[in-house]
Amino acid sequence: MHSTFDDNPPIFKGRSILFSKTERYPVAPSRPRKAKHPAQVGTSEDSQGALDSRFLNRDLSRLDFDERVLALSKDQRVPLLERVKFLAIFSSNLDEFFQIRVAGLKAQVESKLDVVSPDGLTPQAQLKMVHQRAQSLVRQATNHLQNRLIPELAEHGIRIVDYTDVKPEEAATLTKHFEQDIFPVLTPLAVDPAHPFPYISNLSLNLAVLLREPSDQSLRFARVKVPPLFPRLVAVGDERTFVPLESLIKSHLPLLFPGMEIASHSPFRITRDADLDVSEDSDEDLREALASSLRRQQRSSPAVRLEVDECAADEVVGLLMQELDLAISDVYFQPSPLNLADLWALYDLPLPELKAAVWRPRTPSAVGRKDDSSPSRPGWLFETLRDEEILLHHPYDSFSTTVEEFLVQAADDPEVLAIKHTLYRTSGPETSLFDALLRAADRGKQVVTLVELKARFDEQANLEWAQVLERAGVHVVYGLVGLKTHAKVTLVVRREGAHIRRYCHIGTGNYHPGTARLYEDLGLLTASHEIGEDVTHLFNHLTGTSRAPQFHKLLVAPQSLRARIIELIEREQSAKDGQIIIKVNNLSDPEIIQALYRASQAGVEIDLIVRGICCLRPGVPGQSERIRVRSILGGFLEHSRIYRFGSPKRGLDYLIGSADLMPRNLGRRVESLVPIEKSHLCEQLEDILKLNLMDDTHAWRLDAKGRWRGIRTTEGICAQEIFRARAVSRAESIGGETSG
Repeated sequence: MHSTFDDNPPIFKGRSILFSKTERYPVAPSRPRKAKHPAQVGTSEDSQGALDSRFLNRDLSRLDFDERVLALSKDQRVPLLERVKFLAIFSSNLDEFFQIRVAGLKAQVESKLDVVSPDGLTPQAQLKMVHQRAQSLVRQATNHLQNRLIPELAEHGIRIVDYTDVKPEEAATLTKHFEQDIFPVLTPLAVDPAHPFPYISNLSLNLAVLLREPSDQSLRFARVKVPPLFPRLVAVGDERTFVPLESLIKSHLPLLFPGMEIASHSPFRITRDADLDVSEDSDEDLREALASSLRRQQRSSPAVRLEVDECAADEVVGLLMQELDLAISDVYFQPSPLNLADLWALYDLPLPELKAAVWRPRTPSAVGRKDDSSPSRPGWLFETLRDEEILLHHPYDSFSTTVEEFLVQAADDPEVLAIKHTLYRTSGPETSLFDALLRAADRGKQVVTLVELKARFDEQANLEWAQVLERAGVHVVYGLVGLKTHAKVTLVVRREGAHIRRYCHIGTGNYHPGTARLYEDLGLLTASHEIGEDVTHLFNHLTGTSRAPQFHKLLVAPQSLRARIIELIEREQSAKDGQIIIKVNNLSDPEIIQALYRASQAGVEIDLIVRGICCLRPGVPGQSERIRVRSILGGFLEHSRIYRFGSPKRGLDYLIGSADLMPRNLGRRVESLVPIEKSHLCEQLEDILKLNLMDDTHAWRLDAKGRWRGIRTTEGICAQEIFRARAVSRAESIGGETSG
């Protein structure tokens, strides 16, 4: 891959790694100056298409979301270690953004495709604005860590220090640890005419070392990888003082390079393209294609970002830029430590006074109000579902005593004939969910698991999961060619006397017990005949070769979901009292956005609760003045999708499911939405939406200029706190239990 911008040509031609004392290493161009906010930055005429002010840029909106996460790490109302955690999440989010979105933009530039984004920007223009924005966010994050968090941590006895700052007895202990444990693992790699520049793995932390030969003062370059098998933060003394592993290594470099002088040492980190290019030729085994793509990615993915210590020598930066084929705009100069995601280790400290109170989900009353003998009677949950549908709201409602229990009972109930479910992300084989599937297969039940091998960043885990299931006798399938299966659906087929009854779970979140404690999600447990019939048709379509069926209740992408959502928007547009409320993670689909604009212009009142990316521009006179957009960020990740159309007078339609309003969800994924029709469940959804619209504690508002502003706290309403309190109250009223 060539340099990103034409005004950044290759720094030098050829390679001359070994220099005499009169020669110099290649020098990097001038380091970038402080960038302005993208709204203040103009783009040259030759770097943009015809700008379309109706849409906000998708990638800049994603960075706006990351800034809101960063803001949580600055919020003094949030306990200290929670703020450290949010800073780590911000850093991890940025890694993902570069691996996928920036890599994609650079690939578009490389391919010379004549494409523009919906807002009219070319890939080159987007990259320029993205880099400016990301540089600003990185500066904010590092400044916040150095100037606020580290001093606050020190006030509580938590210190991150350099090896040179520890006490002599602590230094001796660290040196012993280095010599016995770390030194044997390190592999210094010199770069000279006999040793080519090594391949540097994605997101690895390294030391760039300049070595001086004492005999002739010539310089050599070497790379030392910081081994990921050891904790990044090495505990010292009282277990609240930490030395970064790279600091320990750099202080002992003479042991790695005896006889050489250490001229300089600088931490650096590489981010590579992590978007897998998986061949889905019908003649090729998808598992083998994915495994091959993963191996290829590990060896040859192009670099898209270089993070380097701000004190690194220009010669080192220049060499890394040339060898990695990066432009100066791809280089992020930061004070150490690099990779703030490793600050998660501090959150694991046993200091509950510096964290939010641990939340223990409650068993919902619809499940919990059974007599004492119910849990020991096979199939008692199915009896409950025959009488009533249950709407689950995680993490307030326990995942383990509801969704996992649903699958456990299905595995153990002799009357259950078949279990079918989708798997997008999960926590692995140590869960009761995994055990239930294996147990069901062992007992001769028909067990089908649709595994999405292309779930981003979980490809390897899902591949291994699928192989374990197959060996246990589970029928594992991989969905439709060219589409990711993102729907969250489970079907249980049960014999009841002379009849067969189908039970379903349809949710907004993954079947992942870990994230179910951290993500806000919804799920419907139902014995509805029509929904069961639709889910059966959906699985037959996904596992067989049938044409896309007609569904009576479900909305399914890519067949009908976008068209039906637009129909519902247009229905409200034609009504005198049109109202729309939508809660999603992301909104970027141009067709949906334009339909919402038309509805606003026709007088429809529209409230959008969008956690992350939003490309719709609200509050523009004549276009979107009746559209309001807000975002909720709190202790739990808002992850549910709720769609509400209608008015109290005409009646209200509610839908929940897996689909966000993005082109990929509506056109390139299998997604599902299910209508919620029981009046008491509709009231539950109405209450969720109402509290999200009233929240003035963790809420942000998007304005017509595309800026997110924190909503001023006046009433002190926090939706997440209210949901927690209600869950506790309901559990106490029935003597309910808590669950991890």
